[in-house]
Amino acid sequence: MAYKTINPYTNELVKTYPNHDDAYVEKTLSKADALYHQWRNQPVKERTVLLQAVSDYFTAHTDELAKVLTIDMGKRLSEAKGEVAICAAIAQYYADHGEEMLQPQTIKSSAGEAREEKHPVGTLMMVEPWNFPYYQLMRVFAPNFAVGNPVVYKHASNTPASAAAFEEAVRNAGVPDGSCTNLFISYDQVSNVIADKRIHGVALTGSERAGKKVAAEAGQNLKKSTLELGGSDAFIVAEDANLEEVNKVATSARLYNAGQVCTSSKRFIITENHYDEFLAALKKSFAQVKWGDPMDDATTLAPLCTVSAKEKLQAQVDDAIANGATLEYGNQPIDHPGNFFEPTILTNITRDNPAYFTEFFGPVAQVYKVKDDAAAIKLANDSDYGLGGVVFAGNPKHGAEIASQIETGQVFVNTYFGTLPELPFGGVKNSGYGRELGHLGINEFVNNELVVVNPEPKVDFENTFGGFV
Repeated sequence: MAYKTINPYTNELVKTYPNHDDAYVEKTLSKADALYHQWRNQPVKERTVLLQAVSDYFTAHTDELAKVLTIDMGKRLSEAKGEVAICAAIAQYYADHGEEMLQPQTIKSSAGEAREEKHPVGTLMMVEPWNFPYYQLMRVFAPNFAVGNPVVYKHASNTPASAAAFEEAVRNAGVPDGSCTNLFISYDQVSNVIADKRIHGVALTGSERAGKKVAAEAGQNLKKSTLELGGSDAFIVAEDANLEEVNKVATSARLYNAGQVCTSSKRFIITENHYDEFLAALKKSFAQVKWGDPMDDATTLAPLCTVSAKEKLQAQVDDAIANGATLEYGNQPIDHPGNFFEPTILTNITRDNPAYFTEFFGPVAQVYKVKDDAAAIKLANDSDYGLGGVVFAGNPKHGAEIASQIETGQVFVNTYFGTLPELPFGGVKNSGYGRELGHLGINEFVNNELVVVNPEPKVDFENTFGGFV
């Protein structure tokens, strides 16, 4: 596997990174394991103060870290700065709340003084994608650093500069060597790392294919895993929705990060009383998008990450049209060496069209017309995915009622989907399992150790449920 930075705006090779050999991997795992044992009984506070330093470092070096992202995977510089900012916020959140979240919990029990203690489990392996190179790492690293779990990670082969920059940033912030280590390794080496006894958990964000493989390897080695996979999220416009508010966010909900977001609103499900007006507004908005240099603040649409990503998306659109979908807007080539894809709108997608169950990872919107709110909910749930979703309704309470009926990991009512450190993130169905961020994320890889202390030095074993335990 070749780790290369190829600028998506020019398709020019920037740098090639050599793979790490098995000896480096062994040294990395040994260092991380030793650190885990050092941390095992160390006060959480000794680590959370370092997370404050990590947050400060990302904030102070926003511009230089953002430029790495833009050159590495092509996102607009303003979006890259936003990614650095959310990384700083995540580190700050666990610096502020990690110690509190990891406090022992008392349990009322006839057995004696019982408490649940939260301890680290050991080194974790992360396998992460290219679309948010820092953010995906930070949302696993920060909570687990607070817990006391060192992490090693294999990043996407097309964003090696970001992978290296993240490791350098947290080290420069002052975290101990071995806390967070990047590995430029092959898939076979990933399998070996997962199988290693010093690895005690696996976190992956990526494709269904990668998730199935990593989950199988983790399960075969009795390692807990969390998976955040794809999504084909619904954006429901309810019967009582305010179209003026909807139109303010619909385009961004699909085109942010060039549409390369697992939680992008990929399926717009519109009740028939709003359909024509919504579709006309979306076409108009898509037509105003300005593609160009992602370093230029005037650019509103960045290129896709790789040539292969563009080719895959084009094949999906062509297949959808060949199977009966209507091309409402876009799908015209852009004459530029970069990986640009014109924002595209597809309608009249029937259930027998492969596009109906397909995730389009780029600036392509599917728009569906339904009779009413009940039909919108039914269509939203007729999906193999369940990662996120958006509902717009005139009455927020009604919107919340719709949201609660959607089979997904999270739904935002009358606002665009976003991420915040305190909000748990994850999905159901083929979108994966487990949660990152918030109070749930910090507890995914924790040993909830039960300690029961008998206040009196005597044990009546026979009379404790007849000695049956």
